[in-house]
Amino acid sequence: MSKYGNNHEKINYVEFPARDLEITKRFFLGAFGWSFQDYGPEYTAFSGAGINGGFFQSDQCSSAAQGASLVVLYSENLEETQEHIRSAGGIIVKPIFSFPGGRRFHFTEPSGNELAVWTDLKPLSAI
Repeated sequence: MSKYGNNHEKINYVEFPARDLEITKRFFLGAFGWSFQDYGPEYTAFSGAGINGGFFQSDQCSSAAQGASLVVLYSENLEETQEHIRSAGGIIVKPIFSFPGGRRFHFTEPSGNELAVWTDLKPLSAI
């Protein structure tokens, strides 16, 4: 086993474009409490998101409608997370909907990147 554990050929890092790095950092800090480390004026790395990643300066954005991969976060309280996103400046672009096994919604952050948040269906005994 390597010094990185059993991470061989596993997704290890994800990068997003960002039109405005400072506004994007403020959004993810406010909505989710992510931490950031700047590496020059055109790149910032994030941690505390379940997987580490970064944002690079770009006029582009990531959108599922344009064929980009959709990053999906998990929430134990979908409505509360939706409110955190709105309060931090995010826009809900696909309201909460059900799918087999759960519910989710899609949002864009201030640089235009689309992400989603899902929750599983709780058994009635857990409610």
